[in-house]
Amino acid sequence: MVDKKKTARQTAFAVLEKVFSEGAYSNIALNQALLEASLSSVDKRLVTEIVYGTVARKMTLEWYLSHVVEDREKLDSWLYILLLMSLYQLQYLDKIPTHAVVNEAVELSKARKKGSEKFVNAVLRRLLRDGVADIASIKRKNKRYSIQYSLPVWLVKVIIEEYGEKRALAIFESLFLRNKASVRVADLSRKEELKQLLQAEDSLLAPSALVKNHGHFAGHALFEEGVITIQDESSQLVAPTLDLQGDEKVLDACSAPGGKTMHIASYLTTGQVTALDLYDHKLTLIEENAQRLGLADRVITKNWMPEGFLRLLEWMPLIKF
Repeated sequence: MVDKKKTARQTAFAVLEKVFSEGAYSNIALNQALLEASLSSVDKRLVTEIVYGTVARKMTLEWYLSHVVEDREKLDSWLYILLLMSLYQLQYLDKIPTHAVVNEAVELSKARKKGSEKFVNAVLRRLLRDGVADIASIKRKNKRYSIQYSLPVWLVKVIIEEYGEKRALAIFESLFLRNKASVRVADLSRKEELKQLLQAEDSLLAPSALVKNHGHFAGHALFEEGVITIQDESSQLVAPTLDLQGDEKVLDACSAPGGKTMHIASYLTTGQVTALDLYDHKLTLIEENAQRLGLADRVITKNWMPEGFLRLLEWMPLIKF
């Protein structure tokens, strides 16, 4: 459970620990934290920005820190994560006072391990005084783009070879554009009503989606009631393409966190969808979502069915190798 008295940065720090140390999905960990925290809408936006921004810029932030932290391996993981999220704020969030970032980072570290606050204070103040290292100094082009856009070198190379450098750079830049917050409406007959209640807009991409350009849907009672569920607009296009009649047995071969699985299940009556994933804790998320949406009788998560399947869904990256 998230302590309801936590500040925005404490909440963001807790989420990032789950993501980086426990392998949690950033969107699920964030939504759960926002549901449980007692924060203003402004603070919830700050939490969202810190979490998604730190995750998106992780390789860049790590490269910057490597110039001021001599031996990362000697640092506790929580301490390194705290430095990452603090540097993200200092480097990319111009409207936040630097003293607020440093002071709260110091307090967070002090509360976690007495004495660590001196190290945190020294690192952050050095970054403020001297600035970060210049990425332009990296001579190898693919490595430079890798650090600048927080992408592995092999992926930078593949995209440049596939699309050319000019278009590749546009693709890299687009990765930092924040997606609209989106939900899928379980009962489309209520979509107009829900649009008003949620102060949302119709998606131009998916008929079942409602979107917000700013803000989020986490914390709304309609989510807990299973009336809406968090799902990306593009992934809401998948289930309708399967042309389901209701009695099929469908295999979702890479199912977590379960948005598409639940959407498929909503089309079934006597049929079932079997959701597979490598990790049990991810399948638990699917089970919880199925219960919340009233679809548990149509979703199988751990038992492999020996019979054949009429539909197979496998989520593959659209990149040539």
